[in-house]
Amino acid sequence: RRHVLEASQQLTEIINSETNTETPEPSGEAEPAEEEESALHCLWVDRFTPRRYVELLSDDYTNRCLLKWLKLWDMVVFGKEKVVKKAKPSTEAHPPFHQPKEQQNKWKTKVQLTEEILEAELDQHKRPKYKVALLCGPPGLGKTTLAHVIANHAGYNAVEMNASDDRSPDVFKTRIEAATQMKSVLGANEKPNCLIIDEIDGAPAASINVLLNIINRKDVEGEAVAGAGRRRRREGGLLLRPIICICNDQ
Repeated sequence: RRHVLEASQQLTEIINSETNTETPEPSGEAEPAEEEESALHCLWVDRFTPRRYVELLSDDYTNRCLLKWLKLWDMVVFGKEKVVKKAKPSTEAHPPFHQPKEQQNKWKTKVQLTEEILEAELDQHKRPKYKVALLCGPPGLGKTTLAHVIANHAGYNAVEMNASDDRSPDVFKTRIEAATQMKSVLGANEKPNCLIIDEIDGAPAASINVLLNIINRKDVEGEAVAGAGRRRRREGGLLLRPIICICNDQ
């Protein structure tokens, strides 16, 4: 073993000496070398972070639920119609074990209940019933990575803000409205924003109330009094973009 280690050390020194004595590369290939060098010096959590949905190692059930909820916004954000799955005729004609309806509802699994919640009817503005998703769990679980990957996978531009950094409710409100109402300018391929609020459990109660007011805003149309309409426009428009909140302590 000692002889093998010594031989490998000598071979390494020879390779390094030959590499150092080689002539420098032309200027045209300097950029890839710089990128490789920066990749070598970056943190492993950044270098090997998942970039696509299939690379996620987190709980597959949670990943699918979040993606399905985000796709419910397609009608109001992208103008895509919601795809409705047709039930199989065999299951309708022959329910399992011929159980009564009440008993079938009683023994639904967690997956079935969540699927029903996510399949709930959209509101009058074609938005999902639940406007905000909350990811909770201990640090290092991959919550922020999941939110970014899912947002990119669904065609959004992920905009992240830290709730514990913006302690002022006015600043908090301004940042939320800027992310949910303004478009991201990315040339011809501009994408709608998906707001990711990290450390929402560190935000003060006033900031949480600001977020709730933005979520529960009603439409300006249908206001009977002109003054109320002007006041509503001054407060801001209807929430038309998804928001994903992340916390450690639910």
